[in-house]
Amino acid sequence: MYLPPQFDAKDGAHARMLMRSHPFASLISNDDNGLPYITHLPLHLQERGEQLVLLGHVAKPNAHWRYLQSRPQAVVTFLGPHAYMSPKVYPDLARVPTWNYLAVHCTVQAALIEDPEGKDALLKTLIGDHEPPFAEQWRGMTREFQLKMLAGIVAFELQVTGLQCKLKLNQHRPEAYARMREIYAAGGESDRALGEWMDRLGMTDQPGDGL
Repeated sequence: MYLPPQFDAKDGAHARMLMRSHPFASLISNDDNGLPYITHLPLHLQERGEQLVLLGHVAKPNAHWRYLQSRPQAVVTFLGPHAYMSPKVYPDLARVPTWNYLAVHCTVQAALIEDPEGKDALLKTLIGDHEPPFAEQWRGMTREFQLKMLAGIVAFELQVTGLQCKLKLNQHRPEAYARMREIYAAGGESDRALGEWMDRLGMTDQPGDGL
């Protein structure tokens, strides 16, 4: 993605935080015609030492797993909070609107998980992320039913081989920080989340080291 240096987040902790707090991602492969094939799905981030791995699954009828099998390299994107920013944040009028946002792009290498035990373990990990009490209900189902459900999905691990994290919050415009904070504080959920990221990055009324 287009990544000006002032928005390039070098701290890997920021990327990991975004991937965990906004796990609904876009998995992008090439189909058999060379066109992008995109599946929107929740992914679980695991840290295995220095290696980042994303866990997920698709329905068996979804052709995406076949593309991962034949062309294991793919791209995953995560989009964090985002919001319009009015030029009224600046002290002068010779400015234009913009859109601030936080995003992570990963290049990944895919490996399919097709055995029932591996898929079951992966599902339990995702259940732990989104509805831990459901784990008891899942364990209470008959093995026959569990195997039927597991046969309907293809799970995978996506090893992260490259990562970009873009935090576009007008870090290079410190004269607008105070007004941006006011607008974000008075806005919706996404606006307020961007305001929290301003705090996290140390965006005070004076230029700081930020990123």
